[in-house]
Amino acid sequence: MRTHTSAHTFSSQKGTVVTIGTFDGVHLGHRKIIDRLNESARANGWESCVLTFFPHPRMVLQKDASIQLINTIDERAQLLHNIGLDHLVIHPFTLDFSRYHAETFVEEILVNSLNVKKVIIGYDHRFGRNRNANIEDLRKFGEKLGFEVEEISKQELEDVAISSTKIRKALTQGEIHLANNYLGIPFSLSGKVVYGKQIGNTIGYPTANLRIEEDYKLIPAQGVYVVQCVIEGVNVYGMMNIGTNPTVGGNAQSIETYFFDFNKDLYGKKLEIQLLKRIRDEQTFDSVDDLVVAMQADEKFSRLYITSH
Repeated sequence: MRTHTSAHTFSSQKGTVVTIGTFDGVHLGHRKIIDRLNESARANGWESCVLTFFPHPRMVLQKDASIQLINTIDERAQLLHNIGLDHLVIHPFTLDFSRYHAETFVEEILVNSLNVKKVIIGYDHRFGRNRNANIEDLRKFGEKLGFEVEEISKQELEDVAISSTKIRKALTQGEIHLANNYLGIPFSLSGKVVYGKQIGNTIGYPTANLRIEEDYKLIPAQGVYVVQCVIEGVNVYGMMNIGTNPTVGGNAQSIETYFFDFNKDLYGKKLEIQLLKRIRDEQTFDSVDDLVVAMQADEKFSRLYITSH
């Protein structure tokens, strides 16, 4: 898959089959749409293309700092790459772009830039300035400018929307197994390993402190999780705590992972850590000794879970 940071830098001699959307989570419902895109492209000798926008329109038009997405834009790109898409176009969403009239958008972006031959889009899709154009307008533009329009049914779209909503709800409630079932793969957190308070070193549980730069990334419910991560080509398991470390006087949220049977220096490295199972809520213990006993129990549970799955 090739990733393009603007529609204006894209070129395709073969022509493209395009779908447009956020595709947050790239979950099983999204994958059905991508499969249709790929099948249509292969059958006609075209290339499959997802057109998405970043930042999210709500971040630009509504200055919505509370928006929480299942994936960062980089995670989304990697997931789409993994399922066999030909092209991903991440077009910058700006105030100027939001003012494009519908016909300008179709001509400049879809036709002139993406060389579109077919658009696969939802029955309720709206586009153009003030979102004043719909799928019927798109069909008319297609007749005029020489591309097909295939409609994604109401039922299919509702399945996609329901799945995204359920994934976000499951994550915020700590139901990681349910979120992973909808996603089809484990939910992950990506970031750089940074220095923390080094308390783990003093109690026999040195941790990698993960810093996530993107403030729009949804962080699951606080608690302890069984996790896995590929580090230098090796699959490593461990346990992650999302929380404030109240037993040792913490007050800011951190994401810390203790990797089993692993002692390499990870500072400054970028890791993608997959969450497999939630063990328990974060708790405040009466003493550090009690905390260590709980972590030993968490480790025992985690190792048993890993060997049995």
